[in-house]
Amino acid sequence: MVAIAGGHGRIGRQLAQLLAANGDSARSLIRRPEQADEIRAKGIEPVLCDLEQATVEEVAQAIRSADAVVFAAGAGPGSGPERKETMDYGGAVKLIAAAEASGVSRYVMVSSMGANQDAPGDDTFSVYQRAKGRADAELAASGLDHTIVRPGQLTDNPGTGLITAGEGVGRAEIPRDDVATTLLAVLHEPSTAGLTFELISGDTPISEAIERLRT
Repeated sequence: MVAIAGGHGRIGRQLAQLLAANGDSARSLIRRPEQADEIRAKGIEPVLCDLEQATVEEVAQAIRSADAVVFAAGAGPGSGPERKETMDYGGAVKLIAAAEASGVSRYVMVSSMGANQDAPGDDTFSVYQRAKGRADAELAASGLDHTIVRPGQLTDNPGTGLITAGEGVGRAEIPRDDVATTLLAVLHEPSTAGLTFELISGDTPISEAIERLRT
């Protein structure tokens, strides 16, 4: 079973549906009670858990019995610097602590291309890149079986199933659908633990691209 933080977000919802279609069970962590019926209607278990407000113990309870967790949450493009800190960094780190507390060893992070804990600047985007970079660094140092996925600019275009993945792939777009499918492939391949890679649209089938990362 995979517990997804940001379960009502576009990537989180798509990943949960892909897991369900594949015969895997998914649990979506959601912030608002009114989101539950929509999630449940898709055959996915909703759990009310606001990462910004919940304690580590409450998050650990929300992900109990999970085989893996995915951080697909985020403050969103309209949010200011404060929420970049409390959600993109604080939420991710709280999920790390909860995974450790509940014995969940597998953690997949949806990060951002250019994430850098030392990124200069005081504008909101710089704060965001530092928050994501710090979260990535803490996950890498945690000892969990982690994979950090850093997609390029996200779009709502239909997925193509074709990507480019690796280090320094260049800045470009990628549909959220293809990010979700890549997360599914990563979750099904334990040997991706320990990897950090960038992700954009490309010309390689997702399964093949993930296989290449392992070699």
